[in-house]
Amino acid sequence: MDFTFTEEQQAAAEAARGVFAGVAPDAVPSPALTKGAVADGFDRALWSRLAAADLLSLLLDEESGGAGLDAIALCLVLRESAKVLARVPLLEHSAAMAAVQAYGSPQLKSSLLTRAGQGEVVLTVATNGRTGHDPAELAVTARQDGADAMSGAGDSGGQWVLDGVQTAVSWAYDADFVVVPARTEDDRSILAVIPRQHEGVELAEQISTTGERLGELRLDSARIAARDVITADDAWEWLRALLATGTCALALGLGERALAMTSDYAGKREQFGHPIASFQAVAVQTADRYIDLRAMEVTLWQAAWRIASGAPGALPASGDIAVAKIWASDGVRRIVQTAQHLHGGFGADVDYPLHRYHAWAKHLELSLGPAAAHEEALGDLLAAHPLG
Repeated sequence: MDFTFTEEQQAAAEAARGVFAGVAPDAVPSPALTKGAVADGFDRALWSRLAAADLLSLLLDEESGGAGLDAIALCLVLRESAKVLARVPLLEHSAAMAAVQAYGSPQLKSSLLTRAGQGEVVLTVATNGRTGHDPAELAVTARQDGADAMSGAGDSGGQWVLDGVQTAVSWAYDADFVVVPARTEDDRSILAVIPRQHEGVELAEQISTTGERLGELRLDSARIAARDVITADDAWEWLRALLATGTCALALGLGERALAMTSDYAGKREQFGHPIASFQAVAVQTADRYIDLRAMEVTLWQAAWRIASGAPGALPASGDIAVAKIWASDGVRRIVQTAQHLHGGFGADVDYPLHRYHAWAKHLELSLGPAAAHEEALGDLLAAHPLG
């Protein structure tokens, strides 16, 4: 396989660097962030700049006003966004749009995609289930309205009725639509595109590890038109894979910036008349974290390539995604822990930006899930698909 980025992918990354150059979370004091872990809400000005640079519509085809690029291009942009802790729902919005484009009804596509690509409406995805530990699709039940189900209206008409709770929905208070996975009576997974302000839909405020405002989404017999429900069997699995891979890209970008901050600090901080970067114990720790970054990077591009190309392999794409999640989850934790350790007291100072990177790294680690769980899943895949 060839991991060389195309000109279009490189152009997307370059455009992202230009847009994010104006965001400075590591300034002291930072104009972009409060003294807490995150900024005060959604950065609408940055969102507008991303839309103007056509970075919100990367995954959309040309008919919908997009660039027609792939998961690799999106991950390159996400990587840049994480370096500055960009306060925008770029991952959730882009992944939701891609799912609608790939699996949505013609009516849903025509009503949503162009506006979403231009940033006029914001999408997010409910991914954490009822408690954050159970599968998201099992937290909400979905049934077709009785009369419509008997008439065979299916996807062409009628309504679906949704009941349940999704916890810790990112950007819930800022999004116009939430893509919600649900389970049907015949044990299938569907995706419902639900307006945030809709009858039978309520939000309760929650606060994340980072201090971010999340929402508990409560559905009480919420009726959703069938045209706004995606019933393709593999839609949720595909969307979940793209979200997981994008989260690995965020972990990589954050880790790169945290290690760069540490390298800069260690080169200037002196002890016993010498920069601490010259001490063997410091050099060994930073070298280990560099190896973590390179492993995070290569496994990320392997997973993104599998999603983008759909290329067959000895294992399903979920195997590559599991490996990427293992490295991202463990790697980003080790990187920020080393960064805080080598920064000494500055690492715990809330007026110094490193603590924000640590908080976001912990949030990403929890979002990805424990590496041991992904190792177990990978073992199951290997048992089911023996190599050689």
